[in-house]
Amino acid sequence: MNRRDFLKAGAAAGLTLPLMNAYVAGAADQKPLRAGLIGSGWYGKCDILRLIQIAPVEIVSLCDVDKKMLEEAGEIVASRQKSGKKPRLYSDFREMLKEKDLDVVEVATPDHWHALAAIAAMEAGADLYLQKPISVDIAEGQAILAKARKLNSVVQVGTQRRSTPHLVEARDKVIKEGLLGKIGLVEIYCYYHMRARQTPQQAPDEKPPENLNYEMWTGPAPMRPYNKLVHPRSWRAFMEYGNGIIGDMAIHMLDAVRWMLGLGWPKTVSSSGGILVDKASRANISDTQEATFDFDGLPVVWTHRTWGHSPDPKYPWGMTFYGDKGMLKASVNSYDFFPQNSNESTMHGEALFEYEKYPEDKTEKDLERHVASAIRRHWLDLLAARENRGKPVADIEQGYMSTASCILANMSMKLGRSLTWDAAKNRVAGDEEANQLLARPYRGPWVHPGAATA
Repeated sequence: MNRRDFLKAGAAAGLTLPLMNAYVAGAADQKPLRAGLIGSGWYGKCDILRLIQIAPVEIVSLCDVDKKMLEEAGEIVASRQKSGKKPRLYSDFREMLKEKDLDVVEVATPDHWHALAAIAAMEAGADLYLQKPISVDIAEGQAILAKARKLNSVVQVGTQRRSTPHLVEARDKVIKEGLLGKIGLVEIYCYYHMRARQTPQQAPDEKPPENLNYEMWTGPAPMRPYNKLVHPRSWRAFMEYGNGIIGDMAIHMLDAVRWMLGLGWPKTVSSSGGILVDKASRANISDTQEATFDFDGLPVVWTHRTWGHSPDPKYPWGMTFYGDKGMLKASVNSYDFFPQNSNESTMHGEALFEYEKYPEDKTEKDLERHVASAIRRHWLDLLAARENRGKPVADIEQGYMSTASCILANMSMKLGRSLTWDAAKNRVAGDEEANQLLARPYRGPWVHPGAATA
């Protein structure tokens, strides 16, 4: 891809001219970027195939502990990248990174592997696209951030709401223009019925499939008997590997609110909930939770229910900004602005589909088509930041703030009290019991990268 081709692609993607120029100035007519992927499942492939669409890149290496999934990913990438070459395939990311020949690595493993894989990739000299949430505990996040700053690594977190065209428009045309007036409350929420519902009888423990290295899949997490709910896709049903619905879905909306309003850390976090309805399922994550993130008197309130109805079927997962002049509802699919005392939306935007430019988006298996344009922009933002060693829009520090805030909510729910976060010390103020939860125990021989900081 030469400079002219890239400019055309960038214009089609809706990039700003400074962003396009920042990347083109350094990337035009150079050798293709060498990229690798750790975790070649659902979203890893979605992301890496978008990168192929928009930049001169060679996917050199793929890694996964599932041989079948890895082989399938290799075939798909070979069919899509310009060279037609099949990437090198690895079952252990440490072996992949020993080559030290990758410019960019994406980490798209289950959450419990994010910290070790991300740190190893940066130590191997690669910049990083790290899927959200960045960690399963706060000390891991601190360790990732510290390593990125020490090595001057450019890290883009997969909170791609910051690169979603219609949300950028909502921020610029509604919030920045002051149409909401004084904002006094933001609600964020998810009412998807996405929690695993299988009972022990419906999903009994069993022997791992031959294609899966379950020991390596488990890694630093507690060793549980293998269950088909764990792999692939349903591992989020278990707290051993992540942080439940709030760690999966709230981080997107909380991060988007922070970005749209220019917010930093919440001063206090309080949360309540649990398994209140679906007590028969094997899942051990909450089916109901509410959390309040207090940003200097501006409450951002999260609610999730994996049962019942959504208050607004058009916005089952999203954010609502309440101001004294109007209300803004926004999601991954659309946004609507309602002036005060009006039930009619006077400003509306929808997700951008780019099928004419990228027809493969129509047929790609499991692709979230409404998110594809955001993923492309998120990659281009990372590539532009690499050229000047600057911070991308979802820099690792922003990802750490949003991830840690959601983890604090789970800690608050567990302890039954509000937590005050000391951002300067990266600790909960005056609560040593809470601080003992900042780092989870690791299963040997894996060593927690941030336990000493907790």
